[in-house]
Amino acid sequence: MFKAGDYLVLLTLCALLLAAFLQLGRHAGEADSVIVRQNGTETVRLPLRLNRLHVARGPLGLTEIEIHNGQARIRRDPGPRQYCVQQGWLRHNGDIAVCLPNRVSIELTGPRQAHDSLAY
Repeated sequence: MFKAGDYLVLLTLCALLLAAFLQLGRHAGEADSVIVRQNGTETVRLPLRLNRLHVARGPLGLTEIEIHNGQARIRRDPGPRQYCVQQGWLRHNGDIAVCLPNRVSIELTGPRQAHDSLAY
């Protein structure tokens, strides 16, 4: 059946697969600020180290952005479906919540840029 060399090749292959999986699962670093955009234009960049509530105005009304303990979320939005509110707390560099009807979005960013599959 299998010889010693077969087991060595199989073990090496498993180790390479595990290393690739661990490398792909790593985050792009810690986020240190949140970018607030209105109509696609950056309006303010807020540090994640300070707990605060920020309000952004869109065409439908006010969107509340909460920053707490190094994470951020859309707390309240006037949009009908509330997808951006349901997104919950954003914690990692590159995380995004978009409120399309109100044209407001937030993105976490840090010293190391996150890459998505379109960047390659």
